[in-house]
Amino acid sequence: MSCINPPTALLFDVFGTLVDWRTTVAETLSRQAAIALNSSSSIPTSVRLFASTVSWSDFAQEWRDTYKNFTAAQNTSSTKASGKSAFKTVDQHHHESLVCLLAEHKLTGLWNNEQLHALAQIWHFLDPWTDTSPALHDLGQSFLTCTLSNGNVSLLRDLAAHADLPFSRILSSEHFGAYKPSPVVYNGAAEHLGLRNEQCALVAAHLSDLKAARECGYQTIYVEREDEEDWAVEEVMAARREGWIDMWISLDEPRMSKWGGLGEVRARFAVGDGGRR
Repeated sequence: MSCINPPTALLFDVFGTLVDWRTTVAETLSRQAAIALNSSSSIPTSVRLFASTVSWSDFAQEWRDTYKNFTAAQNTSSTKASGKSAFKTVDQHHHESLVCLLAEHKLTGLWNNEQLHALAQIWHFLDPWTDTSPALHDLGQSFLTCTLSNGNVSLLRDLAAHADLPFSRILSSEHFGAYKPSPVVYNGAAEHLGLRNEQCALVAAHLSDLKAARECGYQTIYVEREDEEDWAVEEVMAARREGWIDMWISLDEPRMSKWGGLGEVRARFAVGDGGRR
C-alpha cells in the first residue's frame, strides 16, 4: 500500500472480517434449542429426535450460504426492476431462510413464531474477533472508518453497539439499493463520503469483495480469517501473485499471535498501539 498516497477512508466488510458470525450463531442456536426442548412439552417427538442429532455448526454454515445466494439473486432481480423497489433486506432474508432451513431439517415446531423472529436477530449481536475493537479505536484516530456491508442499517448499528465498533459512519448496501459486489455499492459509498474511489480502501476477508472494489478503483486490504475465504487455494495464490491486493495480512504472519488480523493492519499503518512496536 502506498505510503505516498494512503487512503483517506477505511471501509470495512463486517461479517467474517470484523465479527465471528460462525461461533455466535452456532452457539446461540444450540443453546436456544436446548432451552426449547427442556421447557416445552408440545414439541413433536419427531422434531425432538431430529433436534438431538442436528449439527448446529453445519446449520449455521447453511444459513450463511443462503445469504450468499440471496445477495447474488437480489442484485439480478433489483437490476431487472430498475432499482430499489425490489430491494429486500438481509433481516428479511435471515427470517425467511431460517424458516425454510428448519423445514428442510424437519425441525418445524422447535420454536414458535415469536422465538423464530428473535432467533433471526442473532445477526445483530455477533461477537467480534478479539483484535477488532482495539484496532478500530486506533485506526479511527488516523482514518475515516466506515462499514461497507450487505447488512441492513439497523443490523449494523446494533452490531456496532454490541461489539464496541467505533465507526465514523455506518454505510450499508441498503443505502444504494444493491448488494456487494455490485459496483453501485462501492461507487455509491465513495460518493456518499465525498471522496474519489482511489481515496478509499476496502478491508475484507473475502477476495471476491476486494476484487470488485479494486475494479472500482479502491485500494484493497486483505485480512485473512479462519474458514472465511470462499476461493480455492489456487485462486488465492494467483491473486497474491497478480498483486492487486495492496496490503495482505495472512493467518501465518509472525505477529498475528500478538496483534491479530486488524491489529496487524494498525501496526503497518503505525497508528495507536501498532505504532509502538
